[in-house]
Amino acid sequence: MTELGLTAFTDLLGSNTSAFIQEDQGLIGWGEALRISAKGPNRIQDLDSQWQEELSQATIEDSSNLRGSGLVAFGAISFADESETESALIIPNLVIGCFEDQYWITLINIELDDALKLINTDRTSSSVEFKPGTINPETFESNVVDALIAINENNIEKVVLARDLIAEAKDFNPNNGLYKLTKKYETCYTYLVDGMFGASPELLVRVENKIVQARVLAGTAGRGTDPEVDKAIGQALLSSHKNRAEHKFAIDSLTKSMESLCEDITISDEPFSLALPNLWHLATDVQALIKDSTTSLQLLAHLHPSAAVAGTPRLEALKLIQTIEQIDRGRYAGPVGWLSADGDGTWAIALRGAQYKDSTIRAFAGCGIVSESDPQAELAETNLKFKPIVEALTS
Repeated sequence: MTELGLTAFTDLLGSNTSAFIQEDQGLIGWGEALRISAKGPNRIQDLDSQWQEELSQATIEDSSNLRGSGLVAFGAISFADESETESALIIPNLVIGCFEDQYWITLINIELDDALKLINTDRTSSSVEFKPGTINPETFESNVVDALIAINENNIEKVVLARDLIAEAKDFNPNNGLYKLTKKYETCYTYLVDGMFGASPELLVRVENKIVQARVLAGTAGRGTDPEVDKAIGQALLSSHKNRAEHKFAIDSLTKSMESLCEDITISDEPFSLALPNLWHLATDVQALIKDSTTSLQLLAHLHPSAAVAGTPRLEALKLIQTIEQIDRGRYAGPVGWLSADGDGTWAIALRGAQYKDSTIRAFAGCGIVSESDPQAELAETNLKFKPIVEALTS
């Protein structure tokens, strides 16, 4: 990349239309050679069928044979079955990849000279002003109260509720904020797919050479400014009954969803406290072997939505979310990531982000509500979770 005057992979961000980056490596795409879309309860299966059809007709030359090389698609999938927001796979004209200090270029229906003209590292973008969205703070607290009543009356163990912020922005370039997120939240998965962008701490699933990896995050606490206090907060999170219970629901949901398509499922013995710049999260790593010729996209159809973003029991929690919120979350808390022609791929959960469409930016943040939840504390948690995207776009 030194030929382009760049010192880091993320310096490529600017005119690109797609990205999926963690710790200064991943994939960045420009243009749109093909768009595949779907809606409804079978949207993930429909996307997979269309993807397989395109693969059957494609001519692929891959001399590098590296992870993420060859034909790839970036994907963003809506949270709910009833969402009016399209789930999409975007195949760019140009992809530049970097994994383990190895770079490569993939061209799709474009010549190299024309492809390189797409690259512009200008990230100029004005700051935006966020305002309360459809679910304002007062409504969110009221929604939490309604959820607590439903939990006590209907044998629901956990439900994840969200609220939104809105900003107006014409000719908006998300890559300025995206670049800031890659620097401050480098261990997170920084993503941009079809206008959906952010920095997610949560890996939904990664498939590479039949090995499946996932990380469950459920249970949250704010960081402390004093090192000793901060350490104590992380330790307290580990011993919190409320957060441990919420975390176990998420682990059980994930592993049960994996059983039909995976084998040799193992989880870390105990959760650990994961430190991000603004939050502590209770985390558990899961690993398995994928069966037969199952792709990462097909596995998504079984894993989404997990208890970490929906609740437990899943179907009852989803119905309660719809009843209480009465909004379309779009792609918030849906899978976002990439997949390759061999079925491998990496998918995070679209958290700590926003959707840009029709000159409007809409950000979401949510919390897991259990019987011990306090409405004011849950509202404060959403403020912490909004912080990454708000700071990236307003500073």
